[in-house]
Formats: sequence, structure tokens, C-alpha cells
Amino acid sequence: MTTTDDRTGAAPRGHHTHEVFNQAPPRVDVNEFTGNLPLVEGVARYDAEWATTHLSEVGALVGTAEFQHAAELANTEIPRLNTHDRYGHRIDEVEYHPAYHRVISAAVEHGAHTSAWAQPRAGANVARAATFMLFAQVEPGHACPISMTHSAVPSLMLAPDLAERWLPRLYSRGYDGALAAPGDKPGVLFGMAMTEKQGGSDVRANTTTAAPLSDGMYALTGHKWFCSAPMSDGFLVLANAPEGLSCFLVPRVLEDGTRNVFRIQRLKDKLGNKSNASSEIELDGTIGHLVGEPGRGVRTIIEMVSRTRLDCVYGSTAGMRQSVAEALWHVRHRSAFGATLVDQPAMTAVVADLALESEAATATALRLARAHDVDASESEKAFRRLATAVSKYWICKRGPHHAYESLECLGGNGYTEAFPLARRFREQPVMAVWEGSGNVIALDVLRAMTREPESVQAFDAELNLARGASTLFDAHLDRLRVMLAELATLDPGAAQFRARPVAAAMALGLQGSLLLRTAPTAVAEAFIGARLGADRDLEYGSLPAGTDFGAILERH
Repeated sequence: MTTTDDRTGAAPRGHHTHEVFNQAPPRVDVNEFTGNLPLVEGVARYDAEWATTHLSEVGALVGTAEFQHAAELANTEIPRLNTHDRYGHRIDEVEYHPAYHRVISAAVEHGAHTSAWAQPRAGANVARAATFMLFAQVEPGHACPISMTHSAVPSLMLAPDLAERWLPRLYSRGYDGALAAPGDKPGVLFGMAMTEKQGGSDVRANTTTAAPLSDGMYALTGHKWFCSAPMSDGFLVLANAPEGLSCFLVPRVLEDGTRNVFRIQRLKDKLGNKSNASSEIELDGTIGHLVGEPGRGVRTIIEMVSRTRLDCVYGSTAGMRQSVAEALWHVRHRSAFGATLVDQPAMTAVVADLALESEAATATALRLARAHDVDASESEKAFRRLATAVSKYWICKRGPHHAYESLECLGGNGYTEAFPLARRFREQPVMAVWEGSGNVIALDVLRAMTREPESVQAFDAELNLARGASTLFDAHLDRLRVMLAELATLDPGAAQFRARPVAAAMALGLQGSLLLRTAPTAVAEAFIGARLGADRDLEYGSLPAGTDFGAILERH
């Protein structure tokens, strides 16, 4: 029996005005690996089924309420720069919330950084890619130093003495975020510092200098405009030695425990994640070790750049997975206008299309990962050279639109910081900028075609494996071949005008070929019809008539 206020007849103060219903329950305690069928199938397809148990453990971990809360705290209790201690000593330390350390420690423990290097075998990069994507799906900021640590390995291999000392440290599964002598830590993480204020991607405009010292080391003086994860233990840095632009390993702390000169000027106020502190730094007589040949800095660091570009594909793919998973969770639990949202045709078409793009990105990411394994043939290496660039261009560029459309599925909830898609929407653009924005990557595609024509042949051979499976795909492949032939006849300036549409067509062709060969017919046909038709419409929800929506959505 409800009592009332004797004076007004209203419910007494403190009485509940409403109950909460028709809201989706919290999406927690889900297994992010086993619930992602395209990822599970791809891991098995590309010779990494041996990692399934481990990946299921990771999927369960990152799906817990505790891990998701740590990810939220890492981005709301943001890093703080302390340039000096209380006594006035210069310390240049970034203080992170303990939640950030919990997240990155778990990623290191599970080998998201260097497991494919430490234990090379068929499928090792596939397993590492899946591990990386599971962690990055929930908290993307920490993935930056995780990625750079992985990507630094091939560059360090060019300096055998440094590699002998440093690589075991990178391969370790231990983590300690404090600054200390690298040999005293349970493991180390790496960053990079290439770009400067005046140059950006044009690193040959760098002004930082490296003066040789009598002991074989160098003293670096200059600045870097973007240095992510400045609390890392080592950095690959470009600087001008007497022989020209060269690559150096700059330790944050020297072997004897002395702090290297590494002045953090300020932290960047970024659009995306807040957990990973990005900074501007000054070097002033900073100790560096030469990596590779003097004067060949770009060549030395290029493999690191290639690997981080691949991780950008993984990061965007992880973001797409988070976006579609959150959107589907909402529309499967929310009702409006008399029906569950997922069962209303307009919404069904949108979320199915979001799922298609996520699946296509996953298929591409894992195919590229397999091409980077230790047993890769020369044709596989040629394929990955071009395929990584075109995939980085397209998948990373699609990420922000995908995140926005997923956010919209949640309505007003999606626009609030209490739900993860607002954070994801801000984060997705970074993968399109990091390690080369759209124009830089499109020009790299042209460069690969010109300097490594075998990469074009290998790429075409990969697409051709699906020829005959779809008339729409065959027509796209024919158009693409005409585009490439015409491109080869143009002078460099004219070719640049065509670089972006050619890169997009190549990426879509690769995704279509992969889905035709590996995905259920309903998935492949819907993707081909929406993306490769001559009258294609890239607006989400524009799927062809006859699409089997149920077959697409049951995989997510």
C-alpha cells in the first residue's frame, strides 16, 4: 500500500519517481575471443589454433568488469607530468593511475608485445595479432608502447651488440613502470621519436644532431614534436650524424642507473585516448647508441615503421570490433516502437553492415599477420609489402565512420562518456594519422609499385584466388587491373592524383577476395554487393536485396 503526503496527496519525499527498465544490462563478463567468431575462425585458418586456449583466457580477462573499469580509469584519471621533484631536481616523470599499469602489465604478461619474435613459428604473428587486438579493443592507449616494443625488434637486429643486450629485455613478460636501469627491470618497453616541429613526416628536415663521443656513443641535441609513452625504457630516435640522418637507441636510464637527459616539455592534449601520455621532448647531450649504418637512419627504422603500420590495422580492427559489439549488445536488449531494435529493418541493415566491415577488417588483419611469420616465402613478403600499405590506408580511414555509426545505434547513451563508444570515436582517427596519414600511405603504395613491381604481381595473385566466385568481384578485379595499368603510364605528378582511389580499390579488392574464400556465402555476397558493385554505396545500411541478415549477425 502506497502512502501519501496528507497535505498534498502526493507521494512522500524520497519515494522513487521511476524504475529503470528497457536499458541494456552491463556488457561485462563476456569472453571477447570466443564471442568473436570471425576472429576464432581466422586464428585457426592461419595456423594459430595452438593459441586458442591462451586467447580464450585473454578474451575472458579483458571482458571482465574489473578490466573494463581499469580501462575507464586509465582514461579518466589521466597521466600527470612532473618535471621536478619537491626539492627542485629535474625528474621528467609521468605519473599514471595504477589502473593503467594493471592494463599494460596484463598485456605484457600475455605477450601482446613481442611473443611472435620471442617464440617464432607458423602462426606466431597471428596469435600475437589476436592477443594485441583483444587488449586494444578494450583499452587502446596502452597499445602504443606495446606496438612500438614489438616493432623495434627488427631495427635492433641491425645492431648485433645492442640486440644481444636489449632483445632479451624486450622479450620478457615482466613489467615495471618505474624508471630504473634497464638491466635491473623485469622487462622493458620501447618508444620512438622521429618527427619534429618543422618536418612532420618529412624526417629529412630534422635538425636534431648526433655528435660522436670517444667511447663510440653519440650525444644527441635537439627536439621531438611527438614522443608517445615517454616513460618507456628505450627509444629509437632519428638524428643527424656527420654521415647524415641516422638511427639511435636512446635509453631513458643508462646502464649504471644514471638518468639520461630526456626533458619532457609538455604532454599533448589529444583528441583520442588519454591513458597514453604523448609528449614533446628536448634532447641536450643525450646519450644514444648507433643502430644500423650511419647515414642510413630511414632505412634502419623503416621496418619498425612497417610493423607499426600493421599494428595500426590491428588497432582499427580492434576498434571496429568494440564498436559493433557494443552496438549489437544495445540493439539486442533495447526495444522501441513495439519491437526490439535489432528486429527493426532499418536497424537490422545498419548493424549487419557494421558487422560486415568488422569481419572484413578482421580477415585482412589476420591474413597480413600470417604473411609476417618466420616461414614467409619471398612471394608472401612481396604481398605483404603492398597489402599492408593499402590495408592501413583503407581500414584505418574507415574506422572513424564505423565508430560514429556504431555510436549512433546507442542513441543518447552513445554520446555520453559513461559508455565506451564516445572514447572509441575519438580514438579511431589516430590510426589513420599515426605512421603516415592518408596521402603519405597512398604515396607509399605508388613507391612500392614502382620500386618493387613483384609486390604488384603478388598482390594480384592473391586477389585472383577468388576469381570466378562472383561476377561482381570479377568485374572489380578487371577494373582494378585497368586502373593499375593506366597508373603505370602516368608521370609521377599525375600518378599522385590517382593514388588514393587506387589504394582504396586495392584494399576493397583484397577484402572481397578474402571473404569470398573464407567467409560464409551470405557474408561474402553481402559485402561484395555493398562494396564492390559499380553502383556501390558506402553508406552503412545500404546492403543488397536478399541479404541474409541473420547469417551475418549470428557471427557476432
